Amino acid sequence: MQGMIWINEKKIGECKGRYMITERENILRCIRFEKPEFIPMRFSINAACWHHYNQEDLKDLIESHSFLFPGYIRPSGKVRPDYLLNAHAGKPYKDPWGCVWETTDDGITGAVHGHPLKTWDDFSNYLPPDPEITDGTYPIDWQNIAENIRKTRDAGNLLWSGLPHGHTFLRLQDIRGYINLLGDMADGSSNLLKLIGMVADFNERFVIRCLALEPDIFCYGDDLGMQIGPMISPEHFRKYIKPVYKRLMKPALDKNCIVHMHSDGDIRTLVDDLVEAGVQVINLQDMVNGIDWIEQRFAGRVCIDLDIDRQSVTRFGSPTDVDALIREEVKKLGSAKGGLMMIYGMYPGIPLKNAKALMDAMEKYAGYWS
Repeated sequence: MQGMIWINEKKIGECKGRYMITERENILRCIRFEKPEFIPMRFSINAACWHHYNQEDLKDLIESHSFLFPGYIRPSGKVRPDYLLNAHAGKPYKDPWGCVWETTDDGITGAVHGHPLKTWDDFSNYLPPDPEITDGTYPIDWQNIAENIRKTRDAGNLLWSGLPHGHTFLRLQDIRGYINLLGDMADGSSNLLKLIGMVADFNERFVIRCLALEPDIFCYGDDLGMQIGPMISPEHFRKYIKPVYKRLMKPALDKNCIVHMHSDGDIRTLVDDLVEAGVQVINLQDMVNGIDWIEQRFAGRVCIDLDIDRQSVTRFGSPTDVDALIREEVKKLGSAKGGLMMIYGMYPGIPLKNAKALMDAMEKYAGYWS
């Protein structure tokens, strides 16, 4: 069973006595620009870290940062994380669309090396998966999901739901292959239009199924950017992908469910279209898009869920550099009115002294504006 529901049970009133409201209420205030008590901060440790670092050192970091990891109970013995089905080294995984994933490092999500429609020869026999048993990437158990949601709602905690990462553009790329997909778009392939319709139909059914469970936030993660510029031209994005996004986001908007969009990479030429499609919270990378550009484009107008740098400062800078980065981002993008959340994904390679500096800074600057 792989997850598509994220449950946040952090109660900030229990964290060092600094804040007195639940994180659910605080995040909703932040998104709505209704004066949150603090900047929502999330720190995610990738499963691969547990075999790349000394585990006791990682436990020390988590245990000493109760604001980021409230309620943490230090486990004894070796941590053996559950890897996603497409994150087992040396064990290729075929997803329900027929895409074959491979990774070289346990815990790191693989890349698709086997494309089921590398040619259109078998397209007439190609069938979509069933959203009653899968989200398109992993198998799911709706009965178990509903029970978890009931417990979460009864506890008054924030409920996140969403499509699997890579639900549309990346899904098409995984099915056809990147070069083939771009060629299809340039050619205006009739088969491509049929495939897009197939993927969109599956995703819409899945979205409606999820929304019946009444989540607070619905996430639409689909990487669109490269290091410089998007992976798809703005013209092709508007023609082929944006209409699908609008279709998938409309059911959430109709239910007053908050629409959250994640994309890695440089998406500056696409963000206006994303907001127009319905995105209310934009999760984008800081350094690739530029802190000043993000400030000019979004600060005070659209809620920013800032993805903190993993390529330069936190990896190669000093702890002082790390602290300065978070301070700058909070100063430029944060406001007492709200509109800024921050998240960091820790992967193997960052020095532990920088991970500590980052945790320290996220805790220190969570209420920086006040």
